[in-house]
Amino acid sequence: MFDLSVIIVNYNVKHFVEQCLHSVLNASKNLKVEVFVVDNNSVDGSVPFIKQKFPQVKLIENKVNTGFSVANNQAIKQCSGKYVLLLNPDTVVQEDTFDKTFAFMEQHPDAGGLGIKMVDGKGNFLPESKRGLPTPAVAFYKIFGLSKLFPNSKKFGQYHLTYLDKNKNHQIDVLSGAFMLMRKEALDKVGLLDETFFMYGEDIDLSYRITQGGYKNYYFADSSIIHYKGESTKKSSVNYVIVFYKAMAIFAKKHFSSGNARLFDFLIHLAIFLRAGMAIIARFIIQIFFPAIDFALILAGLYFIKDIYESEFKFTEGYYSERLTNFAFPVYTLIWMFFNFLSGGYDRPFKIIKMMRGVLVGTGFILIVYSLLPEDYRFSRALILLGTAYTVVLYLITRIIYNAANLKQFKFKTEEKSKRIIIIGSEEEFDRVFGLLKETRINAGFVGFVSNNDNGVKHPYYIGNFNQVNEIVDVHVINEIIFCAKNISSQNIIEKMLTLVTKGVDFKIAPPESLSIIGSNSIDTAGDLYVIDVNNVGKPENKRKKRLYDLMASSVLLILSPVFIFFQKNKLNFIANCFKVWLGIYSWVGYGKAPRKDLPEIKPSVLTPADAQNGGLSDDKINLLFLSYSKDYTIEKDVKIMWTSIRLLGN
Repeated sequence: MFDLSVIIVNYNVKHFVEQCLHSVLNASKNLKVEVFVVDNNSVDGSVPFIKQKFPQVKLIENKVNTGFSVANNQAIKQCSGKYVLLLNPDTVVQEDTFDKTFAFMEQHPDAGGLGIKMVDGKGNFLPESKRGLPTPAVAFYKIFGLSKLFPNSKKFGQYHLTYLDKNKNHQIDVLSGAFMLMRKEALDKVGLLDETFFMYGEDIDLSYRITQGGYKNYYFADSSIIHYKGESTKKSSVNYVIVFYKAMAIFAKKHFSSGNARLFDFLIHLAIFLRAGMAIIARFIIQIFFPAIDFALILAGLYFIKDIYESEFKFTEGYYSERLTNFAFPVYTLIWMFFNFLSGGYDRPFKIIKMMRGVLVGTGFILIVYSLLPEDYRFSRALILLGTAYTVVLYLITRIIYNAANLKQFKFKTEEKSKRIIIIGSEEEFDRVFGLLKETRINAGFVGFVSNNDNGVKHPYYIGNFNQVNEIVDVHVINEIIFCAKNISSQNIIEKMLTLVTKGVDFKIAPPESLSIIGSNSIDTAGDLYVIDVNNVGKPENKRKKRLYDLMASSVLLILSPVFIFFQKNKLNFIANCFKVWLGIYSWVGYGKAPRKDLPEIKPSVLTPADAQNGGLSDDKINLLFLSYSKDYTIEKDVKIMWTSIRLLGN
């Protein structure tokens, strides 16, 4: 029998689960610990990676994404530990975490479950470390912001128990699913995770059932873990709001009286309406507001130019057909804006040359189409050219105004903050991580080496030792610290983060023998993961190029479909794919239909780089092909893959 069974559910977060497992194994030295990883059909190479690097881990491979509850239950049914720990893959535990939490549970036989103090990647305390039961009243206080306004109130601060000292142990109602340590005996009594919950809410439900079973839940502050939780990104999405609050509705229906459940359900749907509505409106304003202003000003300017041109040069009011101008002017405006977008005129930072190129190419397109039109539909090249000049001047004037107003997306020059980095570890690890940094092309203005011990070091980048980090940060104005996990304990990393939390420093951790450097705040933020990146397919300019290529390729394939259709294995699907790519639902080449969180985000695709090979590829080889495609993208790669896989366009 084991003292502890650790269960980690993984889905496409290979780099994070690698770091998590390193910390788990380091924390398991004084106890009998078995470690399960349940992989929910990841496509990022997690399974072969875990098999190779962590052979001691008990790996359960699912062929579909079963969700959080089902996956955890699979492992719980197989485990034999006295205690069961459900642990998120985006966590780092201290070396003493298991020892201390095990001892606490042994000393408190009434404890059915235990949560822990959690900090994010910047060292900030995560309030969900301790939570109260979300009754209708508590939900009301949270939804309408009373819990934020009165955090120290026992009445209004119940959701995150903000009135309790985060640095002391307390009895609580709800454990966080990121670190959920439970007595196996309690689980045998109250049952496993409710599989009705796909994601979110299952931790609340199980925590509640533990207390209903006669046990207590505790918050443990004598150790802490890092949890890379994307509070600002993940929780602002409409999808998150809907899924999370619907999980709350399931919980209310299951455990509350019918009257309270109906009240809770009303509050839930009100919250969904308010939060989702605000998110949609905010997104609309951000994405549409300024292009709408451009459209209105360009269109108004064209009509103004027409009126002036008619009176000054044609000497006749209404010389141009109102029917033609009412159709042509909006079309001209949209064409200029479209080509400006393709040229990068809407990119950050704003560059005049990109804007002028876009408008001029748009004008060329308009003139070509104009020359092909019947005589009755042509009315003035002069207005097109005057409109071109006006559009360029308008773009320039509005961008100068936006830049003066300090709007970030319209800054003429983005001042990329030069990173001032220190790497803490041994000389060998410094050289390895520094080499990785250079390959990622990070803008590092200063890189210093901080030794993990006090021994004399003769290294050209050496600036001090671990005990001097706080002073080094001040003297060298450091804004990022990379800890080498091979030499620095998780406990020392977390303690150091907590001492520097007020200095605005970013933190990252480099797992041993890894090609990734992980931090600083979110599992969902690509900028917090350093990997080798040459010409990322996710860059705005590459996405535009890729989209333009897809449009052109789909148009050609549709026009020549009577020829190409004979080469296809799936003829009907070939036509469907042409339309799906043309409409922007698919791309021709990418990672396939499944999403890849470990690679730059692009649309689902018909083909993958593996299709251009002769088959028989291992998972490792396929993942290397995907990595190469995503990190060093060119249109030529798409052309080559499509040409080589011409018979598979109906996939």
